[in-house]
Amino acid sequence: MQTTLPSTTDLRVFILVAQLSSFTQAALRLQVPRSTVSTSILRLEKQLGARLLQRTTRQVVLTREGEELLGRSERLLDDFEELAQLFRTDNQPLQGLLRVDMPLGMATGVVMTTLPKFMERHPRLQIDVSSTDRRVDVVADGFDCVVRAGSVVDETLACRPLGRLALVNVASREYVQAHGTPDSLADLDEHWLVNYVPNPSTTAIAFEYWDGVKVVSVPMKHRITVNNSAAYSAACRAGFGVAQIPTATATPDLRSGVLVEVMQKYPPPPMPINLLYPHRRNVPARVRKFGDWLGEVLGATSA
Repeated sequence: MQTTLPSTTDLRVFILVAQLSSFTQAALRLQVPRSTVSTSILRLEKQLGARLLQRTTRQVVLTREGEELLGRSERLLDDFEELAQLFRTDNQPLQGLLRVDMPLGMATGVVMTTLPKFMERHPRLQIDVSSTDRRVDVVADGFDCVVRAGSVVDETLACRPLGRLALVNVASREYVQAHGTPDSLADLDEHWLVNYVPNPSTTAIAFEYWDGVKVVSVPMKHRITVNNSAAYSAACRAGFGVAQIPTATATPDLRSGVLVEVMQKYPPPPMPINLLYPHRRNVPARVRKFGDWLGEVLGATSA
C-alpha cells in the first residue's frame, strides 16, 4: 500500500497555525479563506492518522502528536529550503528561515541597527536571532550559523573570518578616583578586573595586553564575575574594576566621562570575529549572503 507524504504547503500551514494559535490569523497571514487553512490541517491529520490540534471557540492547542510534528517539520522544511537553495543562482531571492546566534552586545549594537537594510534587500527571508554569550551547540540547537568572538575552539565547524574587534582598557571614573590609574603591567597587581566568563570555566583569570612586541597575559584578582557582555559593561561602569570592552561600545561612556581609558601603552590585542557553521559541501545561499553582509558591517568597526 502506497503512503502519501504530506505536502510542504500543508506543513507550512500547520506551522503557521501552531505559531499563531489561530486558524483565522493564519488565514489572514496567508491571505486565503479560513476554509483553505482548515482543509490543509484536516488533510494533514488524515494522512498522518493523528489529531494534531485541539480546536476550541477561543484557541487552538497542539496535541502531543502536534508538538512532535511541529519540531520535526520546522527542521524538515529548513532542510528542504536549504536543498532548494543549492540550485539557485545568486541572483535569485533568498527565502526561508535563517537561525543565527551571536553575542548579546553585538546583537543589540551594530547588528540590530543595520539589520533592517539587509532585510530590505531580502524581503522573503526570515531571521531568528538568538543573543547569548554562551557557546551553543550549532547542530544540536538547530542553528544555521553562529557568530563568535575570540579563538575558534570547535574544529568540527567550518569557520569564516569576519574581521577583528578593537578593544580598549577602561575603568569607571569612580574606580580610578578610589584606586588610582594603572599605567604599567606592574601596577595591575594593585587593581581588580571585572571577570567575564560566558561559560563555566576553570581557566586562570587574566587579561591580555600588547607590550609593543608580544601579547602578555597578566593574572588579576576580581570581586565579581558575569556571564554576558551587557552585565560586563555595567559592572565596569559600577566601579568593580578594569575591563576590556569593544572600542565602539566604550566610546559613548568615554565621551561622557563615565569611563576613562587606562593602560594606554598596553592595549588589548584585537579580538577575531568568526562566522561558524556546520561543515557542508555547499553552504546555503542564505548563510553565505548573511556572512557577506555581516563581514561588511563588522569591517566598518574592526581594528
